[in-house]
Amino acid sequence: MTFLFAINPVSGGQDKSLWEEGIQTYFADLPHRIHQFHFDGKTDDQLLRQQITQHKPDCVVAVGGDGTLKIVATALLDTDLMLGVLPAGSANGMARELGIPPDVRGSLDALVNGSPKPVDIISVNDGDLCLHLSDIGLNAQIVKHYEQNNLRGKLGYLRSVVNVLRKRRLLRISITVGEECVHRAALMVVLANARMYGTGAVINPDGSPFDGQFEVVIFRRLSFWSILKLFWRFKPFDPKNIEIYPATSVVIETQRRAYFQIDGEYRGRITKLKADIRPGALTMLLPTT
Repeated sequence: MTFLFAINPVSGGQDKSLWEEGIQTYFADLPHRIHQFHFDGKTDDQLLRQQITQHKPDCVVAVGGDGTLKIVATALLDTDLMLGVLPAGSANGMARELGIPPDVRGSLDALVNGSPKPVDIISVNDGDLCLHLSDIGLNAQIVKHYEQNNLRGKLGYLRSVVNVLRKRRLLRISITVGEECVHRAALMVVLANARMYGTGAVINPDGSPFDGQFEVVIFRRLSFWSILKLFWRFKPFDPKNIEIYPATSVVIETQRRAYFQIDGEYRGRITKLKADIRPGALTMLLPTT
């Protein structure tokens, strides 16, 4: 098998030499072929497609966080190529969700000994791709602050959380799932293709990227300290503070422009969002359970 490793050198603000050397060492005595390249942050999509054309891999492996995984996944849609992931970023929510070990050796074992499995994605606003979690409101504003201030790592994320929570505002939102339309005042609304954020906070206990649906998670009024604790708590949120609607499609409208992010990437402010599930749209090499 031929593996192409797409490495994001700045993901998580961490040196990737440990991962690069680990890949070389791991495959030294194996019959597989490997190729590695770095994203440059400017022409990532073009560079990735050139590398795929040149090396003709069986599996393209994202070496980075959720953002890196999304870049690679987007290029692999509607192809026969498999997707792998080595969780080398600061936010590795999807890798955690998929049961991929966080260390170099463990994640490579999971990759090489894994099995192909179809994974759902969410199509947002007629074509954008969400693998993991997308949201409007509070968390998207945190992502914006994190990006604008060029922060890195968990400490940088904590600084963004504290800054944004001091200025939080409720959104007036209408949400249409199937034939049902609800109106709410909420801090944020999440489209969840999984159970938890990269921090480990569980927001959607029954979520799965393999079940042909996603969940719309509505967060209502919460205190400053409740929200701060919940972002780092490894157990489900108090169900009294949230509502969860299973969906295969949804339309969300807000009275004022709301902050919006997809898979940890800030996308601006919006007043309307449409989303649909694409069951089994990607094939990933995942640990065998």
